[in-house]
Amino acid sequence: MLIGAHVREDDPVASAAERGADIVQMFLADPQGWKKPPSHPQADELRTGDVTVVVHSPYVVNLASLNNRIRIPSRKVVVQHAEAAAEVGAIGLVVHGGHVTRGDDAAKGFDNWRKFMERQEGEGGFAVPVFIENTAGGENAMARRFDALARLWDAVGEFGVGFCLDTCHAFAAGEDLVDVVDRAKAITGRIDLVHLNDSRDGFGSARDRHANIGQGTIAPEVLAAVCSAAGAPVVVETPAEGQAADIAFLRERLGS
Repeated sequence: MLIGAHVREDDPVASAAERGADIVQMFLADPQGWKKPPSHPQADELRTGDVTVVVHSPYVVNLASLNNRIRIPSRKVVVQHAEAAAEVGAIGLVVHGGHVTRGDDAAKGFDNWRKFMERQEGEGGFAVPVFIENTAGGENAMARRFDALARLWDAVGEFGVGFCLDTCHAFAAGEDLVDVVDRAKAITGRIDLVHLNDSRDGFGSARDRHANIGQGTIAPEVLAAVCSAAGAPVVVETPAEGQAADIAFLRERLGS
C-alpha cells in the first residue's frame, strides 16, 4: 500500500524523502487562483522517479455552480490541471464535488457535472483520471452527505470517474467511519485514493480542519481501519510537522 502526504509543490522530491513517503500529493498552481499551471521544474524527475504523484485541483473550482463566471472557468482549470498532472506522471487529479448556492436546485448542479463530463468525453477525455472528493460542509454540496454523493454518481458514474475518500470530511459531514468504505464503494464502486486526516472538530461539525493522527477527535484505530478496508493509496493532509509520524504510524498498523 502506498502511503504519503500532501507536500509543498516547490520541492516535492525532497519533501517525500523527508517524510518517508511513497506517494505525494501537490498543487501545481495557486490553490486559490484560476491561472493555468506552469511546467513543474521537477517534472521529469517526478514522472520517472520512484515516488507516486497525485495532483489536487485548486479550491476555487466548482463544476456544479450555476454561475457561468465560476462554472466555465472551473471547467477550463480542471482540463488544464489534468494536462499538467500528466506532465508530472500523476495517477490522478483530485477535484472537490462543489455546490450550488442557497435556493438553487441541486439537480442542476448534478446536471452541470454530467454536461462537463459528456463534453470532455467528446473531446477525448482527460489527460489523467479525475478523482471526485467528498467534502465536509455546505447544505447544497454535491458530495458532502452520501445521499448526495449517490445522486452525483448517478450523473457521472458512467464516465469512469474515480473517488477520493477524505476521512475528516466524512466525519465532519456526519458519516460513520466504521462502515464508510463499504458504503462509499456501494455508491461509487471504487476508492482510488484516501485522504487520511484526523479532525480537530467533533462528529457532524461540517468543519474542515485537519489534525495529525491521534491529535484530533477520531480514534487512530478507526483511521487505520479505513485505510485497511479501502486498499487504496493513502495521503495524509495533516500539519506538516507531524506527517512523518503519521506515515510511520500507518505503516506500523498496516504492515506496509
